[in-house]
Amino acid sequence: MEDVVIRLKRVNGQIQGLVRMLEEKEPCEKVIVQFQAAKAALERTYSLVLNNSLKECLSERDSDTMEKILKLISKK
Repeated sequence: MEDVVIRLKRVNGQIQGLVRMLEEKEPCEKVIVQFQAAKAALERTYSLVLNNSLKECLSERDSDTMEKILKLISKK
């Protein structure tokens, strides 16, 4: 989980950078590139958390938690 926290802190920094860019009226191309980078980083972190959670559920044969995770995923 430490890796996830580090990744989320990095995404947080990217988001704060985006806020500054918007406040300083940076060119839209730069803002879009930064948005894409933050989005990709968050998606990779989400995938990591999801992967770890599913592996944990499978190893513990926790079908209730597995079902809850699958319901959450299907809400996309």
